[in-house]
Amino acid sequence: MSPVGNRKDISVTSDTSSGAPHIDPGSWAAVLTPRLAQFVAVARHEHVTRAAGELGVPQSTLSRAMARLEDDLGVALFARRGRTVALTPAGRTFLASVERALGSVEQAAEAVRADADPASGKVAFGFLHTLGSETVPALIRSFRADHPRVRFSLVQTYGEAMIERLRAGDLDLCLTSPVPDAPDLAARRLDEQRLRLVVPEEHPLARRRRVRLAEAAEEPFITLEPGYGMRRIFDALCAEAGFKPKIAFEGEEAETLRGLVAAGLGVALLPPPAVPRPGVRELAVTQPRAVREIGVAWVDGRPDTPPVAAFRAFLLSRRGRLLA
Repeated sequence: MSPVGNRKDISVTSDTSSGAPHIDPGSWAAVLTPRLAQFVAVARHEHVTRAAGELGVPQSTLSRAMARLEDDLGVALFARRGRTVALTPAGRTFLASVERALGSVEQAAEAVRADADPASGKVAFGFLHTLGSETVPALIRSFRADHPRVRFSLVQTYGEAMIERLRAGDLDLCLTSPVPDAPDLAARRLDEQRLRLVVPEEHPLARRRRVRLAEAAEEPFITLEPGYGMRRIFDALCAEAGFKPKIAFEGEEAETLRGLVAAGLGVALLPPPAVPRPGVRELAVTQPRAVREIGVAWVDGRPDTPPVAAFRAFLLSRRGRLLA
């Protein structure tokens, strides 16, 4: 519940219909920065009593607040003339900056409230490049069947960078592989994806449907750069197969690697493509068991907004069917 409950939020602007200055006492500016909002009210009314009536505070309280503000600044903001006040040159300068600051507070408060709205809030969602062409669009389409107004900020990147952005608060959730195991993160395995040995169509192994990874031990490999989850899986599988791979090329995107394979520059171990690629053959790997686990991760203990909680529950409901 916000500190102003369900009261209407109004920014610190003039009422253009009547020309009268207006500050809603329930506005975010009044709640979050009361002394500055009080200063704006007195400056616009040029009358402490009228400003106090609008703000719903005793006139003596408002007078003391303005006096304390001037004492804190060490600058006279008002020239007193009986019951009225007028801004000094310093006061006019201060007013312009305060109005901009309060306007920014209003905008920021409204932005975070909008992002947390259960019906139309925002989810910052990260995922691997290889999940971007089919898996993620299908997931979001299915989720929005029941949550049609929820907005998404989508980030495609590699595993380590995604976890860094998750920890930094740039992302609410991410689909990643391998599934992270860290004390500050919560993660759940959702599915697994079989990996394939991709070879040029004229390669001697291209006539095969299945292959042991060790049979490619002497081949030049084309693989993702260090830092990618698939690279860690690839290195671990090669070690399990009993060889250290000869790396010919390192890249950042799986389909680019397939293109290099099609050009006859090496072989690659990759997840299946969204669309078959001409010029290559994709072989099932029988030994070792070549799969990558895909899971959802979030920062443990970080409060969720309603749309984030709803999307995470949806992802967890897709266990075993994420890639279907």
